[in-house]
Amino acid sequence: MKAFLLAAGLGTRLRPITDSTPKCLLRIGESPLLDIWLDALARSGVDEVLVNTHHLADLVRAHVAARTGRPIVHLVEEPELLGSAGTLRANRDFVADEEMFLAVNADNLTDFDLNVLIDAHRSGGRIATLTLFRAARPSECGIVEVTNGLVVGYVEKPADPPSDLANAGIYAFHPSVLDEIDGPTPADIGYNLLPRMVGRASAVDLNGSYFIDIGTPAALRSATDEWEGRFGK
Repeated sequence: MKAFLLAAGLGTRLRPITDSTPKCLLRIGESPLLDIWLDALARSGVDEVLVNTHHLADLVRAHVAARTGRPIVHLVEEPELLGSAGTLRANRDFVADEEMFLAVNADNLTDFDLNVLIDAHRSGGRIATLTLFRAARPSECGIVEVTNGLVVGYVEKPADPPSDLANAGIYAFHPSVLDEIDGPTPADIGYNLLPRMVGRASAVDLNGSYFIDIGTPAALRSATDEWEGRFGK
């Protein structure tokens, strides 16, 4: 199986920390986010991962070069950011022959078992499967409406959220979803792809798993304390 690990973001809200460290190499305890995700993907049976880079790409390249073991990592540097959906589209040949692939936002931290998502996608028979969590600030998230496991509504960062059920940025896709991405780049999964998946995608809940978007210094501090304190990782 293959996966995209979307790691090219600038991390502007984390400055000045990210002035010298790309967001995906921020450490949670002893491990950078990138390694936490690569290890989780390997445990779920992923053999190859495409990681997109942009900001401080040379540091990511050096870190990956020093890694050993699975999965195999392919780095693709984006001179100009393509956006999450734009990255999938630009590298569609990477997954063209796959029955399914994963796509993950590398700036989230979770202990969710990716095998739950993989099994749900394979048994669901739909072209996309999203993961969901309960958001404390739903107006800052992509909000999903679900009926009997089917996504029946999706809106990105709504001013008046219909619920607090939010997109966790961890996806299983059939390669045919890449045909749905059109228009200019940068293109975003939340804005440009997921609205087209309404009525055609399944959803699974993180179901109490730890989850945090590491987008601010405060979130990074919380993640570090909670990850080590609760899980000893």
